[in-house]
Amino acid sequence: MVQKKPLRVAVTGAGGQIGYSLLFSIAAGEVFGPDQPVILQMLELPIALDALRGVEMEILDCAFPLLHGTKATSELDEAFGDADAVFLVGSKPRQKGQERADLMRDNGPIFIGQGKSIDAVAAPDCKVLVVGNPCNTNALIAMSQAKRLPRRNFTAMTRLDENRAKAQLAIKAGAKTTDIQRLAVWGNHSPTMYPDYTNATIGGRKVTDVITDAAWLEGAFLTTVQQRGKAILDARGKSSAASAAFAAVDHMRDWFRPTPQGEWRSMAVPSDGSYGIPEGLICSFPVTVDAEGQWKIVQGVELDAKSKARIQKSVDELVEERDMVKDLLT
Repeated sequence: MVQKKPLRVAVTGAGGQIGYSLLFSIAAGEVFGPDQPVILQMLELPIALDALRGVEMEILDCAFPLLHGTKATSELDEAFGDADAVFLVGSKPRQKGQERADLMRDNGPIFIGQGKSIDAVAAPDCKVLVVGNPCNTNALIAMSQAKRLPRRNFTAMTRLDENRAKAQLAIKAGAKTTDIQRLAVWGNHSPTMYPDYTNATIGGRKVTDVITDAAWLEGAFLTTVQQRGKAILDARGKSSAASAAFAAVDHMRDWFRPTPQGEWRSMAVPSDGSYGIPEGLICSFPVTVDAEGQWKIVQGVELDAKSKARIQKSVDELVEERDMVKDLLT
């Protein structure tokens, strides 16, 4: 049996909490498959490079059969060189009292530099997932710098929101998360995002036929999903890391293989104008992925007035964010 050519996988912020949780899954074959070798190219700030080398030692000590090489570096071009897949995890966190606009300005130079480097040295069909927040607008900034790569190769992560929503519905219904299908997250990865339960099913039945507590669906369900990150931060004193890494695994794995018939996935992708959302905006939609690994926005989803209003609120926020960094989108 001919062995596949190794995929080069770049991970930024690789020494951080999410990176630490993510790297072992990639090396174990949980992202690209049990027969796909990988080479890990890990990026950190110079100040964190020693810690990253410690993580690299741990990864090597696992003796993963699919791991065909590692590189720990603080140089962008070394990390992104010939990369087939990129996880942009590292970003500057929001400081106490800092406005969202200031956070985006702080992150702008990071994602400008990364976008330029990816464009210069990554593989021509490299797939880029932005995890570092604010991920939608960070993805927009990075995408604007990459003139060689297709725009559709830049996405941002709302799979964590989808997973959180499925978990809440499963608990309420006494069902398994695998029973829940067509649960799509729309908009921004922020408290304005909208987990659309109106088109989702549980065991093939409409959510509203299984869960008849309308007040819960319209109230606690939405707010729990939208505020989950803050609740975890308040509870453990640290932001969610393992669940974010697991969602990144889900996102990239499902970008490299066909979506099961009749199912959807939530991905923040460049809008093509579908559902009246401004073209080019990195917005979360329900998508499917074909056998060639190309995503497509699901068309014809019926949205009631409340759903449309909630999506519009999140889209308006994305437009505001885009306008805040418009001078960076060259």
